Amino acid sequence: MKQLRPAVLAGIFVVAGVLSWAGARLWNAYGTLPGVPLAAPIVLGAIAVVLLATALSLRARLKAQRERRPGAKGVEPLMAARAVVFGQASALVAALVAGMYGGVGVFLLMDSLDVPARRDQTWYAGFSVLAGAAVIAAALFLEHVLKLPEADDTTPQTPSRA
Repeated sequence: MKQLRPAVLAGIFVVAGVLSWAGARLWNAYGTLPGVPLAAPIVLGAIAVVLLATALSLRARLKAQRERRPGAKGVEPLMAARAVVFGQASALVAALVAGMYGGVGVFLLMDSLDVPARRDQTWYAGFSVLAGAAVIAAALFLEHVLKLPEADDTTPQTPSRA
């Protein structure tokens, strides 16, 4: 399984932000802009907390297993793989969602902050971007915790003959 690269996540964020900003301008020209839900930063924050709690729990279990503490619970490889996949999927979706809300937030910030409803929407969009960044950070930390050590093969490889 390949590791996530922060450059890919940043690219997803920027592309989604630019497209969302352009879409918000277009949508606003033809009618009312859909709002940023209050639940967006709350849900992203909850996902970040779950990822961070999983990473800290697995890190403690792996440390206890390495130190051979009596009664230490090991980490099943399938559970670790599922946690990494959950973290990677969460980071990709969070980069996309944070970019979308970031684009809408920039549009709202530039357009009209004198309307109280739009000001609240701008705050929700900003908090959504911060919560999305927290999801990405927690996912990358989880991936770091579960990274397998590099294989140190001291046996020389002999080329196979066909």
